[in-house]
Amino acid sequence: MKWDIQTVGFSAKEDLLASTKESVMKLEKYYSPIIGAEVYLRLEYDAQNENKKVEIKLNIPGEDVFAEHRSASFEHSLHGSIDKVKRQLLKKKDLDRSVR
Repeated sequence: MKWDIQTVGFSAKEDLLASTKESVMKLEKYYSPIIGAEVYLRLEYDAQNENKKVEIKLNIPGEDVFAEHRSASFEHSLHGSIDKVKRQLLKKKDLDRSVR
């Protein structure tokens, strides 16, 4: 799997990047032909407390899967985005099975 993890607006610690990569790698068990993953960790400067945003785009054959989540911590945003992507992958897997 090809990886691209970018931080926008801040510089991330190594443990945040490692946990992000580990969490996204676990998505392969839900849908195996994942070609690549693009993850954006954004820190948006505004008056809101929920200013940490995680965007995940998975490159899969056919159409890509995308999800984003914003919250007060990167870990919570990551888990929210992972849950959204997981639901999309399971739906895509069910659709692929029903077509066959």
